[in-house]
Amino acid sequence: MRKLVQNKEEIDLSLVIACYNEESVLEGNFPQIIELLNSTIYSYEIIFVDDCSKDRTREIIDEIINQYKEIQIKKIFHSSNRGRGKTVTDGFLVSQGNVIGYIDIDLEIHARYIPSMVNAINNGYDVATAFRIYKLDPTFFILFRHILSHGYRLLSRFILGHKLKDTEAGFKFFSRAKILPILEKIENEGWFWDTEIMVLSFYHGLNIVEIPCLFIRNLKKKSTVSPIKDSISYLISLLKFRRKMKAKGAFTNYESFIS
Repeated sequence: MRKLVQNKEEIDLSLVIACYNEESVLEGNFPQIIELLNSTIYSYEIIFVDDCSKDRTREIIDEIINQYKEIQIKKIFHSSNRGRGKTVTDGFLVSQGNVIGYIDIDLEIHARYIPSMVNAINNGYDVATAFRIYKLDPTFFILFRHILSHGYRLLSRFILGHKLKDTEAGFKFFSRAKILPILEKIENEGWFWDTEIMVLSFYHGLNIVEIPCLFIRNLKKKSTVSPIKDSISYLISLLKFRRKMKAKGAFTNYESFIS
């Protein structure tokens, strides 16, 4: 039996699903998320944000809304492609849950970890995010991407001075009250948004927990990542972000930085 969020005045969890050309995974994976959420005690809402997909993603979202009428589902359809960060941000801004979070619909990190994230927030953490433990496929491309990802983690900690293990995982949950003021300070609307929100959370003193989660790459899904080009872009973004943070006193004047 499916759960009705209308039975509670407050919504425990707002789950944002940011979409871009998700036709191959959306229809099959969404029921897994709902089955998991309905096994918990949480009232919840789902927020779809589509970043101008070119396939049947929007049609599938409308079909899901029609099929799951007893669940509170919102949708936002961008008129142009704005980037991953902007897509998640727009979902967060219309959320009503005490806890807000987002996961990647490819479920490379499975929805089964959602309760651990929400429980962490309910037990006093401000941010709960996945620390990816990789199950590697022994192919050159996958191993190469893993090396680049691990290298980025090390570089991010070195350049930005934080102690976080994995800023880029597409599986993050926040206390809505604590993260909305920080959300206003984020400038990047693309993939670097993940680093920016985590590092700003760290330097603003939010209580962060990184929960180990198994990451299994979906080899059937076509990746939009260009390893070399994106790595160069990330390095440039890291250096620009460090310059901005240093100018605001992040490394020397904490009170000035958070004001």
